[in-house]
Amino acid sequence: MGYQRQDPVIPPQRDLDDRETLVSEHEHKEKTCQSAALFNVVNSIIGSGIIDFSLILLIKGGALSGTDTYQSLVNKTFGFPGYILLSVLQFLYPFIAMISYNIIAGDTLSKVFQRIPGVDPENVFIGRHFIIGLSTVTFTLPLSLYRNIAKLGKVSLISTGLTTLILGIVMARAISLGPHIPKTEDAWVFAKPNAIQAVGVMSFAFICHHNSFLVYSSLEEPTVAKWSRLIHMSIVISVFICIFFATCGYLTFTGFTQGDLFENYCRNDDLVTFGRFCYGVTVILTYPMECFVTREVIANVFFGGNLSSVFHIVVTVMVITVATLVSLLIDCLGIVLELNGVLCATPLIFIIPSACYLKLSEEPRTHSDKIMSYVMLPIGAAVMVFGFVMAITNPQDCTHGQEMFYCFPDNFSLTNTSESHIQQTTQLSILNISIFQ
Repeated sequence: MGYQRQDPVIPPQRDLDDRETLVSEHEHKEKTCQSAALFNVVNSIIGSGIIDFSLILLIKGGALSGTDTYQSLVNKTFGFPGYILLSVLQFLYPFIAMISYNIIAGDTLSKVFQRIPGVDPENVFIGRHFIIGLSTVTFTLPLSLYRNIAKLGKVSLISTGLTTLILGIVMARAISLGPHIPKTEDAWVFAKPNAIQAVGVMSFAFICHHNSFLVYSSLEEPTVAKWSRLIHMSIVISVFICIFFATCGYLTFTGFTQGDLFENYCRNDDLVTFGRFCYGVTVILTYPMECFVTREVIANVFFGGNLSSVFHIVVTVMVITVATLVSLLIDCLGIVLELNGVLCATPLIFIIPSACYLKLSEEPRTHSDKIMSYVMLPIGAAVMVFGFVMAITNPQDCTHGQEMFYCFPDNFSLTNTSESHIQQTTQLSILNISIFQ
C-alpha cells in the first residue's frame, strides 16, 4: 500500500529544454499563474528557504528521472531505502517547522495582546497556549485543508507584503534604538568557533526544497526554464529581505540577539508591537505551506499518493493536532531551529539533490553542474555532523518570555559592562518615553 517500485525512466540530458514538463497533460490539477507561484516560493523561502542552484538542480533531477515529486525522484535514483530516508526527512522538516511557527505565533501575539489597555498580562486568554490553540482552529487548520497549493497564492502575497512592513520597522529601530543598546564583547569578530551552529539555523531558514515540486506542478505549462526564471526572481526578493533582517537585527542587538528577533524588543514599544502583530500573521499564513508537504509525504508512503476526502481531513487534523501539542510543551525556538536545520534541512538542501544529480546525469565530470554537486555534497555532510555535535554540546541560551535587561533602565547590575555601557543603559529611560511610546 503506499510504496510501489517503478523502473527508472531517464530521458537524455539534451531534452532538458522548454518542452519538458514534470506534470503529464492528462492530469486535471488546478494551475496558477507564474506570479502566484512566485509568491508561494518567496513565502516558503522567507518562512523557510534561499538556495538557488540546489533548487534548480532538484527540478533538473526530476526531469532526468521523469518524476514529479521529491520522493519519486529519490525512489528512482536510490530505490526503496533512499525513498524511506527522504520520506522521513521530508516529513520531519516541515513538521518541526510547523512547531516552530506555532511557538513564534504564540510568543509574538501574546505580547501584542498584553499591550491592550486594561488587559491583565496574566489573563489566560492572551497567553501563548490559548493563542496557539485559537490560531490553529481559526486560521491554520482551515487554510491547511485546501487540496491544491495554488489556492495559497493570495495568502502568500499577503504574507510577503506584511514581511516588507516588518522589515521597515526593524530598519527603523536599528537607527533609533541600536545606538543605545550596549554592544557585546567581540561583537564584530567574524566566524567564531561555534559559527557552524549558525549554518544549521541558516539551513532551516534557507530551504524550500520540500515543497518545490508542489509549487512547480502548480505552474501553467511547467518547464525547467520557466522554473529557473521563477527561482531567480524569488531568490532576489528573498535575499534582499533576509539580508536586511539579519543585518538590522544584529546591528541593533549584537550578541544579545535571540533566535526570535522580536524577543529582543521591549514590550512597551508600540511600533514594534505593530510589527509583532504583522509577524504573527505572517507566520500563521506560512504554516499551511509546511502542512501541505507533511500531508503529501503521508499520502505517498501510506496511501499510494492519493487521499480520499475523508482521509484528507483526518490526516490534516492529526498532523496539526500533534504539532500543536508539541509546540505547547516547547518554548525555546533556538534549539528547534538548530536541530531541524542540521538534521533535516542540510541533507534536503545539500546532500540529496547533489547525489541524485550525480547519479542521473550523463554530463562529464568537468561540467559545471557536476562540479558544484561534488562540492555541495561533502559540505552538507560536514555541516550535518559537526552542527549536530555542537548543537548538543553548546546549546543556545533562551530568554523566552523575559524582558531583556536594557528594558529596565534602573537595573545597572545586569549590564555587567563598563561605565560607558552604564551610561547607555541610563539613556534607555529617555527611550522609554521618546521612542517606545
